[in-house]
Amino acid sequence: ENTYSLRPGLQHRFKSATVKECIHAILKEKLANVQYIPEEMPELTKSLSETIKDRLKEEGFDRYKMVVQVVIGEQRGEGVNMAARCFWDADTDSCAHDVFMNVSM
Repeated sequence: ENTYSLRPGLQHRFKSATVKECIHAILKEKLANVQYIPEEMPELTKSLSETIKDRLKEEGFDRYKMVVQVVIGEQRGEGVNMAARCFWDADTDSCAHDVFMNVSM
């Protein structure tokens, strides 16, 4: 008998609120006093996305395929609009996001 489950059990469902708290804590910890320096942003975005993904796996979301996108922009009084499209299973797939701002970004 095949014992490999393709879907998470109820106790392992994706919890957007839990993930959002985790993302917010990481962003607050890592970005609170960071100044926007364009040359440093590629490495910072890569590091943040890896940290978020690793922390979520530690929190028990290890059987999920995750897409972590970090976008950093400079505070210049302008707005940003973003959009994304994807195919997913409404029973098991979900998303979470957070916005962090400091003086320069």
